[in-house]
Amino acid sequence: MERQDSVIILDFGSQYTQLIARRVREAGVYSEIHPCTLELDKIRELDPQAIILSGGPASVTDSESPSIDPEIFTWGIPVLGICYGMQLTAKLLGGEIAPARDREYGRSEIEFCGNTALWKDLNAGKKLNVWMSHGDKVLTPPPGFSVVGKTETVEVAAMADENRRIYCLQFHPEVMHTEQGEAILGNFLFHIAGLTAGWSMSSFVDSVIPALREQIGDAQVVCGLSGGIDSTVVAALLHQAIGKRLHCIFVDNGLLRKNEAQEVIGFLREHFDLNLIHVQAQDLFLNRLQGVSDPEEKRKIIGHTFIEVFDKEAKAIPGVSFLAQGTLYPDVIESESFKGPSAVIKSHHNVGGLPEKMNLALVEPLRELFKDEVRKVAQQLGMPDSIVWRHPFPGPGLAIRIIGEITKERLDVLKEADAIVTSELKATNWYYKVWQGFAVLLPLKTVGVMGDERTYESVIALRIVDSVDAMTADWSRIPSEVLARISNRIINEVKGVNRVVLDISSKPPSTIEWE
Repeated sequence: MERQDSVIILDFGSQYTQLIARRVREAGVYSEIHPCTLELDKIRELDPQAIILSGGPASVTDSESPSIDPEIFTWGIPVLGICYGMQLTAKLLGGEIAPARDREYGRSEIEFCGNTALWKDLNAGKKLNVWMSHGDKVLTPPPGFSVVGKTETVEVAAMADENRRIYCLQFHPEVMHTEQGEAILGNFLFHIAGLTAGWSMSSFVDSVIPALREQIGDAQVVCGLSGGIDSTVVAALLHQAIGKRLHCIFVDNGLLRKNEAQEVIGFLREHFDLNLIHVQAQDLFLNRLQGVSDPEEKRKIIGHTFIEVFDKEAKAIPGVSFLAQGTLYPDVIESESFKGPSAVIKSHHNVGGLPEKMNLALVEPLRELFKDEVRKVAQQLGMPDSIVWRHPFPGPGLAIRIIGEITKERLDVLKEADAIVTSELKATNWYYKVWQGFAVLLPLKTVGVMGDERTYESVIALRIVDSVDAMTADWSRIPSEVLARISNRIINEVKGVNRVVLDISSKPPSTIEWE
């Protein structure tokens, strides 16, 4: 797809790297993340109009810390170094670096102490509240740089070489805690680099459909539908591109939410004239999961069984040459990014797997997008809110929300409890305010009293979180009256549950899912 301008972000392992990419895209400029180890020739081939160096957990004073070839600074391309990126720039260009006496983390106040294009039109006066997260600091800028920002603890909190268009910030402009961070990034993108805002979801849709036609030609394509937003958008885009040469397979593994299979099939058949195969495989999956409690083993069994079922159905379709997947950009980044805090923590994701088994070429129309961008594509395609804002659902389904062994009885309990959570969140409009809300069935029982009788029943945990792209998350501050109604309904309506608890942990250190 054609893009007028683009920004390359070289990743040194920061937890905020994806946030930088998102902020650049939100400004209307296409951005890509690549590991800092990417060869110079590959960077040249990408033809970026600007380069951003991310933060990272390492110390530039360490002999084994990640680095880049300083030749990048001679290309004449505008460069913005953030946190570790600033320290590395200073080190490579002849500045002086030293470990800070105390690691600085959290809010700080930067004072403008020099003129720079980065501060253009900022209306914060002489000071700005910013977000710091660093151990090292720059003591002396490299030759050609001037100090343009300082704090009480950092004499060089921002520096600039206006002639070479190299700019460095010790703070993180990409996080929401930094005042006017978007304006600072905007100054770099538009005032300094002179980029054009041409990236939007409408432009993406206009370009991806003809690109799909060109890639696929006259071939047949098979697509695995889960009912989630990603695979549904993939199917809709491919349907517009190649029509009846798309064959969708929906595998019902019995681990879906209550009535989900019927809702998904009904919607797709009503709104799209798809070739849709509905495979009833609930018994097969449950039989293979019998007696299995380890979460990684669950994932592997479900993944292998899905491949087996999907492969059988796909091979029955003549002339299939391509497999369509709902791979998103975070999946791509995770599979190739520089080793940092975002190291892989799950045993599988969309990148890889099926093609090796099935010998099909991949079609991944969403591999450039973040989750919220996929939702915008869905809106561009006219999909209803019930699909656009459907909460994310893990590939292994309810299997990883049932802690311990999976049985039909335990599945039925969780499905009923989870349906109540969804129902009450929707009734109070909180469903559309939070990132994700669901129930988890715990592998323990507690004493309770129902009526005049002592009970010894199961526990349901509520997990309701706020997030943007699931890389980080915090527990949602749902009103107590909403939580009380959810709890009361579950205990009164779901047989076998006598206690409901609330998970108030954040990610990190916890994960969103319990397994």
